[in-house]
Amino acid sequence: MFEKEFKNEVVEIRGQKVGLGESKLIKIPIDRLPTGTLIEIPVYIFNGKKAGPTVLLQGGLHGDEVNSIELVRRLLIDKSYKILSGCVIVVPLLNIFGFINLSRDMHGKDVNRSFPGSKTGSLASRMAYYLMKELTQNVDFGIDFHTGGGQRSNFPQIRYTPEDKNAAALATTFKAPMMFGSKLIAKSFRNSCYKKGIPIIVYEAGESLRLNEEAIQQGIYGTLRVLRSFNMISSNVKIPEGEKSIIITKRKWIRAKVAGLFNLKVKNGEEIKKGQILGFIMDTYGETKFAVKAPQDGYIISVNFFPIVNMGDPLFHFGS
Repeated sequence: MFEKEFKNEVVEIRGQKVGLGESKLIKIPIDRLPTGTLIEIPVYIFNGKKAGPTVLLQGGLHGDEVNSIELVRRLLIDKSYKILSGCVIVVPLLNIFGFINLSRDMHGKDVNRSFPGSKTGSLASRMAYYLMKELTQNVDFGIDFHTGGGQRSNFPQIRYTPEDKNAAALATTFKAPMMFGSKLIAKSFRNSCYKKGIPIIVYEAGESLRLNEEAIQQGIYGTLRVLRSFNMISSNVKIPEGEKSIIITKRKWIRAKVAGLFNLKVKNGEEIKKGQILGFIMDTYGETKFAVKAPQDGYIISVNFFPIVNMGDPLFHFGS
């Protein structure tokens, strides 16, 4: 993993410098509400005394993905995770407007489809611009924390860019229950970082507007495994070793063939067999009962827990 030797330097953000062995909170001003209230991105920098990589830990790129925000918050407040070598840049909540409005987007636009951004563009575009300009120029690699969206819950998983060997190695070190290569999406944060040679792995777990304790713990443990692999934190920090990730090579969505009430019969993350009944779709009058069956052997990597479905709605993200 990584052929180069890392050497953290003095970090400079918005003209403020954080030297070796120093920690600082820097707030990046983005915009004002119509009331005049200033909106800022809080950025925490922990710069170790010894040489090591500079890592970005980022939550809340989508404002309604509160699981990611809570995960990063817990990492931030636990003093036992003191950074001894290298540097960690922490952004607990990037999309503050989306968070306030319980929305994935920022003023109707997806920040994660607005990169690399523009200094004079929309609010989402400006947010993307300052993230790339102020933060990623200091970063060697990063972990971007997310959840499922649209009432879908993701089983804890790491996604990485298949063409990036360092990202694949980071994903393996993280040891999420599942991992798989994922194509780059135009104007996404991961795509913009890839073009700059910055490996980004994406941790997906849980669903929007819900906290999931297992997802949070799995994310914390995986992050600490990555930091420990670079000797960035004390060896005394207790971290479960974790099991080797299940590597998913093929994925597809299982969609509703009829409309009705969806009754789930399997657990998220469960290993399933071809032909196994995953759930039933029933009409509200008790006249029909449609069985949803597994198309082949594999794993459930995401579930739609919303009980009211229309024809074509995604029910399961299925991997093999």
